[in-house]
Amino acid sequence: MSETTEKVTTHGVELTDVAANKVRTLLEQEGRDDLRLRVAVQPGGCSGLIYQLYFDERVLDGDAVRDFGGVEVIVDRMSVPYLEGATIDFADTIEKQGFTIDNPNAGGSCACGDSFH
Repeated sequence: MSETTEKVTTHGVELTDVAANKVRTLLEQEGRDDLRLRVAVQPGGCSGLIYQLYFDERVLDGDAVRDFGGVEVIVDRMSVPYLEGATIDFADTIEKQGFTIDNPNAGGSCACGDSFH
């Protein structure tokens, strides 16, 4: 009998310190320590693909995981190639507040910045 070892893969998404601190703050406000930040790419939007960024308590088969000072960022297997080298930041300015994704793989994007190809 051979033991099965769960292979956890990693991904190339970076989370800035500012974004990691914001995630930590949001989780503390929720009183949850069982959630991770999931980043995914889904078909849709005006340019073909849209980003999804949300908290998830699940780790699914094939998920790639990276830890940023206690904040886990999860990317599903299908989204990993689309997000390789992407950076998640948090903007808090008069013009914009929220998480931003700078993705070198995006060939072009729409004006809203939420969709790319």
